Amino acid sequence: MAFSELELKRIDRTVGDLCRRNSLPQHANELRFACEIDGHAVSIYEQRPPWRGSGPWTSHGIARFRFSRAQGTWALFWLRQDLTWHRYEPEPPSPDLARLVAVVEADEFGAFFG
Repeated sequence: MAFSELELKRIDRTVGDLCRRNSLPQHANELRFACEIDGHAVSIYEQRPPWRGSGPWTSHGIARFRFSRAQGTWALFWLRQDLTWHRYEPEPPSPDLARLVAVVEADEFGAFFG
């Protein structure tokens, strides 16, 4: 089952707000953050313009939140050097998405924003 309209609004208020806070207007042509929903996963990407003028912007994964309907919890993932998503072990799954977004924003161990 896809996210309901209410769930999508909550996701935008938490994950979308993080992306908007980090996408500063003075750097809009150089760096932006975007979130994408795919099934029960919500991902945050850093986006940068092409190196050689024209073409698509490149995206690099920052964080992913996966929702388990059966458990009613969100799990946090980070993109490791092998370019695959791994569960972020320091933080257990939580029913509160905002709590996990705060973990990403604080980035205590440099796993998300380096």
